[in-house]
Amino acid sequence: MKLLLKFLLRSIGVMLITGGLCGCVKDVDLDQREEISLSPDVQIDLLIYDIDQSQFKDPSTGNLKTHISDTVRLEFLDDDYIQEDLTTVEFYFRHINTFPREIESKIRFLSDGNREQFAVNYTIKPGVDGNPVTTEQFEFIEEDRIHLVRRTIKMVVELEVQPGSAKFEGELDFASKGLFSFEF
Repeated sequence: MKLLLKFLLRSIGVMLITGGLCGCVKDVDLDQREEISLSPDVQIDLLIYDIDQSQFKDPSTGNLKTHISDTVRLEFLDDDYIQEDLTTVEFYFRHINTFPREIESKIRFLSDGNREQFAVNYTIKPGVDGNPVTTEQFEFIEEDRIHLVRRTIKMVVELEVQPGSAKFEGELDFASKGLFSFEF
């Protein structure tokens, strides 16, 4: 009798557990698989540099150059997943300046044929040695302009020193990032 009672209790326990597990399973409609989407965000460093007054000197004359620029290729923008699945981008630019003058920053995004797709322009505030000033700039590109990012392959960073009487010495640190959002 005890054996039969144990068997019945075990059988009832197994049936309750099995019923509970089966009751928690929702039917899967495989026709809905097209409705499943992933929306990952990827943060990418674009360009980082630290410069001082020596980069603003003309090597042949030793005089101050008021305009310098640098170009970087953003090869990753040519990948298929960027071209097909990119939905938005938030660009972030940060300068830390100890030069005693304002510096105009122009960041241009170019196509492979050097056609400007869009630009981000702003003024870098002056600082002093021992008291750096941080200037931050954001640019948000939504779906209505995302084609401009898809056509971009180069980023040109241009700096133009504004006139002033203070001796031009210091450092300028730059960091740029992009937060790329996708929908797969």
